[in-house]
Amino acid sequence: MPLIGAVADDLTGATTTGVLLARSKARTAVFFNEEAAEKAEGLDELDAVLISSNSRALPANEAYEKVKSGTQALKRMGVKYFTKRIDTTLRGGVGIEVDAMLDTAGEDAVAVVVPAMPQSRRILVGGYSVIDGVALVNTPVAQDVRTPVKENYIPRLLCGQTKRKVGLVTLDKVLKGEEAVRKALEEERNAGCGVIVVDAITLGDVEEIAKACIELRWNVVAVDPGPFTSKLAFHRGLIKEEEPNVPPETDENGKTVLIAAGSATPVTKKQMEVLCEDKRHVRISVDPLPLIEGGDAAMDEAFKAVHKAVELMESETQPRAILFETALHGELLNLDEEDNKRHYAGGMSANRINAGLGTIISQVLEQAGREKVAGLYTTGGDTMVNVCYQLGVECIEVMDYVIPQTDVGRLVGSYDGLPVVGKGGLTGNDNTACDIVSRLFRESARK
Repeated sequence: MPLIGAVADDLTGATTTGVLLARSKARTAVFFNEEAAEKAEGLDELDAVLISSNSRALPANEAYEKVKSGTQALKRMGVKYFTKRIDTTLRGGVGIEVDAMLDTAGEDAVAVVVPAMPQSRRILVGGYSVIDGVALVNTPVAQDVRTPVKENYIPRLLCGQTKRKVGLVTLDKVLKGEEAVRKALEEERNAGCGVIVVDAITLGDVEEIAKACIELRWNVVAVDPGPFTSKLAFHRGLIKEEEPNVPPETDENGKTVLIAAGSATPVTKKQMEVLCEDKRHVRISVDPLPLIEGGDAAMDEAFKAVHKAVELMESETQPRAILFETALHGELLNLDEEDNKRHYAGGMSANRINAGLGTIISQVLEQAGREKVAGLYTTGGDTMVNVCYQLGVECIEVMDYVIPQTDVGRLVGSYDGLPVVGKGGLTGNDNTACDIVSRLFRESARK
């Protein structure tokens, strides 16, 4: 029976936390929603269940209901320890979603918010979020087309979103160790804080916070990108030491990696440019406007890409990887403007683009045959959701990461066992896409 349960605001976030548990010998599955989780076979064999609420860009009331519903489902499964998985860059309605989980987890529940993910150079100092040495508001996420972040001081960001009083335990307390952290947490809770933010710059800091929370014996809801959840589980004796899980190198002949690039960040753009410098990797640009329009126009554009890809995969010079992208060529569309032009509900243009990418991947797999595909690589949580939806996937069993926040798993259900890597749009260096393709070939030979 799963004792560890998390609700994440998108699928790639769920896999990022899940992989940390899976690398620590916990059998872990990530589900697209609570209905899929509760219907899943073999649930009792899992140690951890993560559910994507896909709520990051939703209005506050809808996000609240999604997280509440997901938390209730976890309780029905027997979960004892709860996590509200948050984005490392604090996008979305974090405070609202924390309220939803606290309101469901019990009257004595308290949220301990540890936004740091030192493995990815995401830290918190004095309550201020710093991403790879840059203040959060000065990173590309501040201009995110759907969920921009305009506040760098995390207690103030949360105060604008939660109905609870927000406290802060600063780095000077954390650096003094477990006992100092425990006392500081008690002071904040005694002051009436139901949400307590804690600074951290290293995994050692995160560990001290976890040990202090366990010593307090509180009903703690972990609010974090993954490391705090993992350290809590380790010190509760639920998981083992984290270890990599990398298969040996293998022959790459006769297969192709399919890539759906839904992220439009400069990081992703550069990674794909470097990937396509290798002539074995082919880019197929898909016009996003017909996908946004929908109907016959969308199907025509999608099947044009499918036909080209299948033709390439059946040729004597089968590509090592095929990249399908809608936002890495030409001018970047303002998707809010596209919604307004067509009188769409907010986010519909983005959803239709991602659905189009999902259709393309599904049809290429069907027409070319699974035996020709080494694995799938998606950038952006919404893209991953749509690809898996179009494939009829039940869930993803997570296994390892290429680098933190670039997660390796296997599909469960349709195309059972097919390797998949999901990557956030802001993650990695220039060579990360190349590394992912190489890793998928190794995963394709895993027994």
